[in-house]
Amino acid sequence: MPARAPLATYRLQFNSNFRFRDAISILDYLRELGISHVYSSPVLGSRSGSGHGYDVTDPTKIDLDQGGEEEFAALQSALEERGMGLVLDLVPNHMAASSENRWWMDVLEFGPDSPFASYFDIDWKPPSRTLENKLLLPFLGRPFGEVLNDGELHLDWQDGRFVLRYGEQLFPIAPSSYGQILNSAVNGKSALLESDSPSAQEWRGVLAVAQSIALGNGALAAADRRAKFEGMCDRLHQLLIASPEVYAHVERTLEVLNGKPGTPRSFNELEHILAGQHYRLAFWQTASDAINYRRFFSITDLVGVRVDDPAVFDATHEKAIRIGLSKSCSGFRIDHIDGLREPARYLKRLRERLSSQRPEREDPYLLVEKILEENEWLPEDWPVEGTTGYDYLNFANRLLVDERRAKRLEEIYSKWIGLTVEFEDLLYDKKKLVMRTLLGVEMRALSRVLAELARDDRYARELHPAELAEALIEVTACLPVYRTYVQSIEIPEAARKVIGDAIELARTRRSTLPAEYFNFVSDVLLLAAADYIRPEQREGRLAFVTRWQQFTGSIMAKGMEDTALYIYFPLASLNEVGGDPRLSLADPSAFHDLIARRQKNWPNSMNATTTHDTKRSEDTRARIAVLSEIPEKWEAALRCWSLGNDKFVHKANTAAVPDRNEEYLFYQTLVGVWPLHESEWTTLVPRLQDYLIKATREAKVHTRWTTPNEAHESALRDFVAGVLDRKGNAEFCSKFGQFQRFTALYGMLNGLSQTLLKATCPGVPDCYQGAELWDLRLVDPDNRGTIDFEQRRELAGVLRETYESQNGENIERMLASWQDGLVKMHVLKRALNARTEKPDLLLDGEYLPVEIRGQHKDRVIAFARKNGNEWAISVSPRCVASVQAPVIGADERREFWKQTELILPNGAPVTWANTLAGKAAAISSATGRLSVGAAFEGFPLALLQPA
Repeated sequence: MPARAPLATYRLQFNSNFRFRDAISILDYLRELGISHVYSSPVLGSRSGSGHGYDVTDPTKIDLDQGGEEEFAALQSALEERGMGLVLDLVPNHMAASSENRWWMDVLEFGPDSPFASYFDIDWKPPSRTLENKLLLPFLGRPFGEVLNDGELHLDWQDGRFVLRYGEQLFPIAPSSYGQILNSAVNGKSALLESDSPSAQEWRGVLAVAQSIALGNGALAAADRRAKFEGMCDRLHQLLIASPEVYAHVERTLEVLNGKPGTPRSFNELEHILAGQHYRLAFWQTASDAINYRRFFSITDLVGVRVDDPAVFDATHEKAIRIGLSKSCSGFRIDHIDGLREPARYLKRLRERLSSQRPEREDPYLLVEKILEENEWLPEDWPVEGTTGYDYLNFANRLLVDERRAKRLEEIYSKWIGLTVEFEDLLYDKKKLVMRTLLGVEMRALSRVLAELARDDRYARELHPAELAEALIEVTACLPVYRTYVQSIEIPEAARKVIGDAIELARTRRSTLPAEYFNFVSDVLLLAAADYIRPEQREGRLAFVTRWQQFTGSIMAKGMEDTALYIYFPLASLNEVGGDPRLSLADPSAFHDLIARRQKNWPNSMNATTTHDTKRSEDTRARIAVLSEIPEKWEAALRCWSLGNDKFVHKANTAAVPDRNEEYLFYQTLVGVWPLHESEWTTLVPRLQDYLIKATREAKVHTRWTTPNEAHESALRDFVAGVLDRKGNAEFCSKFGQFQRFTALYGMLNGLSQTLLKATCPGVPDCYQGAELWDLRLVDPDNRGTIDFEQRRELAGVLRETYESQNGENIERMLASWQDGLVKMHVLKRALNARTEKPDLLLDGEYLPVEIRGQHKDRVIAFARKNGNEWAISVSPRCVASVQAPVIGADERREFWKQTELILPNGAPVTWANTLAGKAAAISSATGRLSVGAAFEGFPLALLQPA
């Protein structure tokens, strides 16, 4: 049976501060709000203390910090009792490279012989011979020699095994090293252990086994070698418990092997032991060019999983599938789908496993975390309901931008920073920067394979590897999407076009590179079928393309989201995941077409406005968007604030901190997060300081994560503290407060509009935890804090009383005191409850754009939903700050909007009521026209339903 979409989801981030039992306590509140499904962060075993769950250590168990098996089962039961469901976040792409990950530790201990070696995406035969059958682990905080000589690496005995400790990190010791440790002469010989006592005899037996393991165990199979080692460890463990002499001897041996700080020679044998491991420890800043395992982006302690292998899929998904078969679970969100080698095959396998074991139920609801660029859509052969909603977010986000004044704001920005930036060129440069730095090891590995393919080609064998690598970098930098999906010799037309366009653009941008290099890259990426190409050559090229595709998404994400978007921001509200910061692209007329096409192909895709990964939360963006309507006021205010705060700018030589671009970002951010309540001031300064440090490190202009510029960052912190000192800088705070009152009011209206749109457009509305009230958070970790659900339950009670009174004046009072967020909860609840009351209408109903005529026709977005005889019309204002449309006051709203009309679709009902207005008079549309003034009289937005 087809998947049944949730009516509405609510994203919860589980961790030790918010456990499954905490979620149970808010389910009644969520259900009253109109939520049908909890949309959960990953719940499988992750690192201790993880705040997010994406660093999975054990996919076979429920995470203990979040509550463990018992609490999770209780949550499932509580959901079932209330008729609610669960959409669970799955992480198939990677796991934590951590001592808490037993599969990973087994690989470090046994190397390629480990039964889990095939689970991870590891190159056991890298170019460096010193790394053959070894893993390079760049986990040291300083160069290896310094760490070793300072005694920070030391051997220990734990749970029947020798281990290496480095701070809180733990690494296993290879079986072949036990003989070297136990037979070490550094501690001399113990007379007691030379005797004929049972302990001494057992000790010598253990030594003999350890020595035979070190010599290679002859022709024993891997399983037999392991059994022999495990038996030896058990014997040694028992011996250490039973014999004080053996225990003391081993303790003393380890003490001597661990060396003495300041005496380099004392570490020689330890260094020799470490050289015999299946891993090589290295300084994190200098060893990234030799990493031989696939990472998640550039995060070295998250290792890629080979989930395309059916055995690995089974092992990593057994628990998740059992959860998916439970009555409470409706489906899954698939994290980082673009990291997988074969996304379509993975999704088909997952759906098949779930559907085949639950034939009496609907198919599972599956979503993918996929960033779509402009005019890009999901591959049609993916068996999913849609995306996690960044595409919707950016459609709706652009509605809040005044396209008529966009060019002026871009001019102001260019004038302010003293530079005209072509964003396409900036993105191209930053993607190349990422490929030469953060993801340099991945590009070098790909380039080596490309060179091997060239050597096997009769016409390309003389091409130079360095120039081939440059051609590949150029083409990748010009790729306009996150990745393509070539999985066989038959290339999808969409992939053929974007790759072909990227190659042609690369030729233009790097015209000095000889054409034959681009020709060969083109032949490889487009799997050219020249008659001289052997089948095995084409297969080699296909393998290269599928590998290349696994990294292009990371390159785009790091170059775009984590670099370019922190450098170029005429209007920072547009600088969002999957977004485009170019104001000139704003086109509200495209919204209806985009939504209609999305409904046709992916009707149950998610409508998100905030996620755990957004750069700014929804209401922060809504406030900043107001600046697009008032560019002249914004420019004048900028000048005034900058002049008044010049005393806080740190000037050294010719450099100023913050520079003009950083200062521009600071004031925009302040517009977005200026507190609504006095209590929020206590955290404002540290929040903004932390945000600016993160933003400038991501920009990679003055400081970076890998090489922080402490002087620059310290000056930024001082600037924020000085500017926001309400006593010492009272004049600025007063002026900014006056300016911000205007942007906050219309930002509030923007926030209400995007809430109503999300809930009434085709798709599944998602509410990120806490965002049912005003959400003025920034990028993580600012947006991942604990939520005050007690406050929200109390406000829900106030809302209930307001509805029971059936007094329209109470709704108006709610508007007047909008700062408490109750009005936002009201819009969300009314809209979500309409979905509950008429699920077929708002899940499956037609989407009919409504024509607007009259004085303010460009300042309203409206559409109808129709299913049989059921109707609803959603009407939202947009870009009304520039004309100062009245927000509060029924008479004022009616008067302002009276010359603007909705032209209703054919067959629409005649009489309507605005369900957001409380008890309001019916609105007549006998002529097929409906006055926006009448619709907005009782509330500044309208969800119209037949009266």
